[in-house]
Amino acid sequence: MTDTDYDALFKGRPGTVLGEHRESDPAPTPERKRFVDAKIERAKERRPSKDRPRQTNDKRLPPGQGRTTDFPVLDLGHRPLIDTRDWRLTISGAVTRPLDWDWQAFMAAPQVTHTSDIHCVTEWSRYDNAWSGVRGRTLFDIVQPRAGAKFLVFHSHDGYTTNLPLERFIADDALLAHTWQGEPLAREHGGPVRAVIPSLYFWKSAKWVKHIAVLENDVPGYWENRGYHNDGDPWRQQRYR
Repeated sequence: MTDTDYDALFKGRPGTVLGEHRESDPAPTPERKRFVDAKIERAKERRPSKDRPRQTNDKRLPPGQGRTTDFPVLDLGHRPLIDTRDWRLTISGAVTRPLDWDWQAFMAAPQVTHTSDIHCVTEWSRYDNAWSGVRGRTLFDIVQPRAGAKFLVFHSHDGYTTNLPLERFIADDALLAHTWQGEPLAREHGGPVRAVIPSLYFWKSAKWVKHIAVLENDVPGYWENRGYHNDGDPWRQQRYR
């Protein structure tokens, strides 16, 4: 690979974002197509999915959110079944030490448990979620991002992608989680491993993570290409573009 090819690959130019890690989006079922179309339409109209709750004095609740004790399941209609014996995590791109871990290596890394609130773009928030896993900071201490690395893209086993600034993933509360509330992360919630980025709307916390592409330039993911805000800060109500 020439220096020019290398620069194109890791600066996020269209068609060069580690294409071998992209999976074709599964053929939509009628239910999934209706769900995705409805979310795209809401993004186009910049409107909520329902009447937003009245504001409260709860300082933990971002604007336009309502608190729930449930854990709603939202996805693209395809929930991959991944055995931990087959699971792998790779990190490559603008890093000096690309990573390729199996489950045993992932579990041998320093583990943390962190409790945080989560906020979904569909206006629900859930408090006090105890996640266990490996901090993003730990992973990036290992892979050593290059000087120009500022962004990353999560790639998931269902073909989903989402982007965020690197600094969001190396924050104290961000991690790749395998456990929720003391139990192995359920398949419908992204098990065996999902991202947890509490500072952003929960679509940024990709389920079924298999690869992290580290980039110098930002590259929108699945929902960001369909009208969602590129940043997704719940305290700024960055729901849609």
